[in-house]
Amino acid sequence: MERVEREARVAERERGRERGRVRPLRVLGIAGAVIAGALVVAVAAFVIWANATYAAQPEALGEVEQDDRVVLAERDGAVVLTPAGGAGEHGLVFFAGAKVEPEAYAATFRETAAQGRTVVIVQSFLNLPLLETRPLSEFTDLAPEVDAWAVGGHSMGGVQACRVADAEPEAVHALVLFASYCADDALAQRDDLAVLSLSATNDGLATPEKIEASRDDLPEGAVFEAIEGAVHAQFGAYGEQSGDGAPTVSDERARDEITMALEGFFALASNDDEDEVGEEAAAGARR
Repeated sequence: MERVEREARVAERERGRERGRVRPLRVLGIAGAVIAGALVVAVAAFVIWANATYAAQPEALGEVEQDDRVVLAERDGAVVLTPAGGAGEHGLVFFAGAKVEPEAYAATFRETAAQGRTVVIVQSFLNLPLLETRPLSEFTDLAPEVDAWAVGGHSMGGVQACRVADAEPEAVHALVLFASYCADDALAQRDDLAVLSLSATNDGLATPEKIEASRDDLPEGAVFEAIEGAVHAQFGAYGEQSGDGAPTVSDERARDEITMALEGFFALASNDDEDEVGEEAAAGARR
């Protein structure tokens, strides 16, 4: 009898130990399921947030589509704006701002394209340019007739443009920043890169103070211009943006100022390129 009771107590202790081992595993399983569920919810929330985009204003986009001087087309992850007479020698690959649809910049570059420059506006993954991993050639190949390329971007798109200019120096001859700045000083010592930093005095996001602080991150010869009375969202045509300032100029006036700034800058950059070619030719003749 004592032996039976002793064996029963031993068996009970073994069952207790087994329950003790199972309980932590069960807790870990529950914790893992909770964490996995939280990650799924977080990812879903991020995707929903990223896809809540700023769309192009229909009226502004419609005016571009009806302009017989330019051709607007969607091509393989980008919106391409070309002169009606065909692509010229110069082009611009442009990265849209975070959560801004590429079509929202068609009105911005309408006159630039009409003057002969092809503009490729990138449709970034999840509408966030910093997540863009495609090489520059994927966009320049959309206009093979173009010989010289600039890169540019608005806001977060400008940060990505800086990264591209740094990563592919042989492919990029100029950098255009709209209400933006580089994340570091990787380009500061470049003497072969023309740079335009175009900002807005009433910008509530890329404020004049932030733009001024970015000077040391760009080459010494960078051109800084500001549109008086304009705001962050007026570099595109997508309506008001949270956190922005109040404009004191019309969208049309802001676009005219952008066009003039680009025209002057690209003319200057082209002259610099021609001078460089001339100097190289002269050096070759001397040799």
